[in-house]
Amino acid sequence: MPQLDTSTWFTTILSSTITLFILMQLKISTQNFPLAPSIKPTLLTNTNMPWDSKWTKIYSPLLLPLQ
Repeated sequence: MPQLDTSTWFTTILSSTITLFILMQLKISTQNFPLAPSIKPTLLTNTNMPWDSKWTKIYSPLLLPLQ
């Protein structure tokens, strides 16, 4: 049974790796990436909610005096 000749494997693997690298670089270089995002000014609007005009206070049960 003849042995498997592996003398060309290094050349084959190296050349296919380099080819894939070059192809990926060419593919990425043709992409149009957006510029850095800029902050858009937003207008803050104050809306009056019905519960804003009422005074309310929330008591934590742990802060209440012992009875």
